[in-house]
Amino acid sequence: MQARPLSRPIVKWAGGKSKLLTELLPRIPAEVRTYAEPFAGGAALFFALASDPTRTIGRAILCDQNEELIAMYRAVKTTPEKVIAALAEYKYDEELFYEVRDRSTEGMTDVERGARFIFLNKTCFNGLWRVNSKGKFNVPFGRYDNPRIVDEEGLVEASKALAIAELRVGDFSEATKGLGGGDFVYFDPPYDPASETSDFTAYARGGFSMKDQQRLADEMRRLRGAGAMVMLSNNDTRKMRELYFDFTVHSVKAPRSINSVADKRGLARELLVTSWEQAKKKR
Repeated sequence: MQARPLSRPIVKWAGGKSKLLTELLPRIPAEVRTYAEPFAGGAALFFALASDPTRTIGRAILCDQNEELIAMYRAVKTTPEKVIAALAEYKYDEELFYEVRDRSTEGMTDVERGARFIFLNKTCFNGLWRVNSKGKFNVPFGRYDNPRIVDEEGLVEASKALAIAELRVGDFSEATKGLGGGDFVYFDPPYDPASETSDFTAYARGGFSMKDQQRLADEMRRLRGAGAMVMLSNNDTRKMRELYFDFTVHSVKAPRSINSVADKRGLARELLVTSWEQAKKKR
């Protein structure tokens, strides 16, 4: 039996779930017909599942509103060697960073867009991906000792993992159509801000409003009714507890590393909302 690829996230992502995998993985069944991650981001949970030889996943759906992110995944999935070659042309340089940041991606191939995305992600401030109202990436240059721009092994292994993934651009509802029994959906949306000063939902143009949070809760109920297993992460706030009052809610400690004030980084309370455990309690 051929070993599974030891894949891992290939981009840094604000709110990425690499450090919360010990809470997430035990809640996912060993066999899943379709695994869907409608807010893909760094896709840490997907890559961890794809590396686990004890699990069987028929197919995966990774979706995100960030077109550049999905273009990068498409390029890595189909032609990782070309992405590696394109990345080799970049270097850690502030002047080059701003020149590349200002380039329009219109007319670029997926390989060109993917290499640009990875370069900016690895060299921008704190690995943060943020866009303005026009959808333009606007994070400043980051100060590092020697950032690793080209991770050949990581890109090759990620390509193997992505072989089972269908990649979509769009709203979370684009990733959940037709899902039901035997399927598992993990929602990791932009979080409800824990305070008035911590609001950050600008991963993609348009942001993510409270109306969107309500739509998402409604979609979770629809999927639960269709027989799918659904799990969601969000901040442990009163609004989120009220929104998911009819689900099972677990409060967990999760690391935070993107606060502009270093002293405010550390462990924070997050909610893990699950659909199937509530059903078990009703038996």
